[in-house]
Amino acid sequence: MNLSEAFATARAEDRALLMPYMMAGIPDLASSVSLFEAMAEAGADAFEIGLPYADPLMDGPVIQTAGQLALANDTTVDRGMEIVSEVRERTGLPCLVMTYVNPVLAVGPAEFAAKVARAGAEAMIIADLPVDEAEMFSSAAAAEDVGLVLFAAPTTSNLRLDKVLAAAPAFVYGIAEMGVTGERVSASGVATELAVRINQRSDLPLVLGVGISGPEQAHEAAKVADGVIVGSALVRRVLEAGDAIAAAASIAEAVAALRAAVVR
Repeated sequence: MNLSEAFATARAEDRALLMPYMMAGIPDLASSVSLFEAMAEAGADAFEIGLPYADPLMDGPVIQTAGQLALANDTTVDRGMEIVSEVRERTGLPCLVMTYVNPVLAVGPAEFAAKVARAGAEAMIIADLPVDEAEMFSSAAAAEDVGLVLFAAPTTSNLRLDKVLAAAPAFVYGIAEMGVTGERVSASGVATELAVRINQRSDLPLVLGVGISGPEQAHEAAKVADGVIVGSALVRRVLEAGDAIAAAASIAEAVAALRAAVVR
């Protein structure tokens, strides 16, 4: 199944696509893929797979801690891509690679996009890439038939939002809650107005993420978005688990509850 098919399946079932985020290389390299298998069995539709980076400006303390653990486990770009490839092969679900600008530049945008394509991933998410500087990355991605995801926040002006949409991203990653990634007690509702503005301007899929922690927030996001991303709440469960088996069971339980919640 590819990403377009996954969105279509979710729409046909009158729900949002559920795309859990997980850092590659945790709790260790050997066990990393098993976490994605557990989430697939629990109802995930696609995966956002993070590559660790030492200075993740958009991420809060949970994902920062996970990134430090992954780096300590020697999760390089190439090893991260091996995990992506294995996740794609074992689950059959669409995979997207999430990283930051500097690791892409260190490899080279063209070579990085080629690595993404060889791993079987469908798109790149570059968290600190502004639309004004996206052309070099989007061109490299397009040459490999790989998509590029761009961000929009509730504070994004209409003029800038039009630039994001004109760039024809694989989907728009809408920021559901302002601030860095991390769990929130409740949904603020600020993403609703963003969703209205995007849907008035484009048919591109909108996927909401950042601050969506549990079923209640996921359900609210699913009312206005084509997809929902949950990251920190799942990563925290892995960090708190005693071992990989416990981690897989814990995140499977959470994903099952999220899947049940992303109905409209």
